[in-house]
Amino acid sequence: MEAASIPETPSGARQPSRSPLTVVSDNILWILLAVALVVYFVQDPKQTLDDVKTGLSNGTIWALIALGYTLVYGIIELINFAHGEVFMIGSFVAVSLWQSLGVTADNAIVGIVLAILLALVASMLASGVLNVMIERVAYKPLRNAPKLAPLITAIGMSFILQNVGLLWRPTPDSSPDLIGSQKDYFTVFGVAIEHSDVFAFVVTVPLLIALVWFVGQTRYGKAMRATAQDPDAARLMGINVDRTISLTFLLGGLLAGAAGVIYALYNGTIQFNQGFTAGLIAFTAAVMGGIGNLKGAVVGGLIIGVIQSISDTHFGQVWTPAVVFAILILIMVFKPQGLFGEETREG
Repeated sequence: MEAASIPETPSGARQPSRSPLTVVSDNILWILLAVALVVYFVQDPKQTLDDVKTGLSNGTIWALIALGYTLVYGIIELINFAHGEVFMIGSFVAVSLWQSLGVTADNAIVGIVLAILLALVASMLASGVLNVMIERVAYKPLRNAPKLAPLITAIGMSFILQNVGLLWRPTPDSSPDLIGSQKDYFTVFGVAIEHSDVFAFVVTVPLLIALVWFVGQTRYGKAMRATAQDPDAARLMGINVDRTISLTFLLGGLLAGAAGVIYALYNGTIQFNQGFTAGLIAFTAAVMGGIGNLKGAVVGGLIIGVIQSISDTHFGQVWTPAVVFAILILIMVFKPQGLFGEETREG
């Protein structure tokens, strides 16, 4: 979240030359992705464009969840492994609300829009408050403990919330198709743009813009950046560090709740263990982009979505997780700081 720590270069000094091998290793993912897209596009242009479209739509969900991971890590350098389950709770709240109100696809358009907005607000608030409660109960008492202690606690919270989801909905449940997810809006180069694709971007893009504005321009956003840079110095400057950390967890929970609503309407099915899988994918996206880097989390989520979609088509869904994590391993080997570089406080 802070500015990346880059040593200043004296004015007039020549930049050290980089060997071709270094350039290739630093851009290995971009090269592999570009080569794969070109090869598959030559073989089947329409299918490749459709894969990219589907991948970007799915990637918006992973990006929103990944932002929660990277926000928290940027502030307290903790991987909140319960974050995937916070996303799952967001989906459950939305579907439960629609079922309680009796909202179906047969309702009037105005009623459906209001129901979606109500579920979006309710899910974001529920996930945000839950994330803050997790921080206050499980992480705050361990603020000065060895880093392994909060990490184990995060895993424990993940299992607790997963069992809450199991008690709430023990079997997979369907979400009402309020947006006509499989219906087409229009076509671009022969690729159908469906309602679910447009809905994912209509919800995600304003949230990303609002987050960038909040972190970059507001007083609380500046407090978050100061806390990420040096908590002790921020405290000396009068910043309430504990409240700032809670605010960060709130923001991450809000984004996870919004992702839960998109997921429910996009996929049409929710289940208690969806947070585990989504959490792993989103964490991979955050690490791939550069942990603690907001831009990296978003781009990493979109890239993961595209890779998944292409893999599903050409290798089958069974192999997709292996492909995703194999690419992550390549990134960690050739560029361990991620595509855009880690943004964490200096030790």
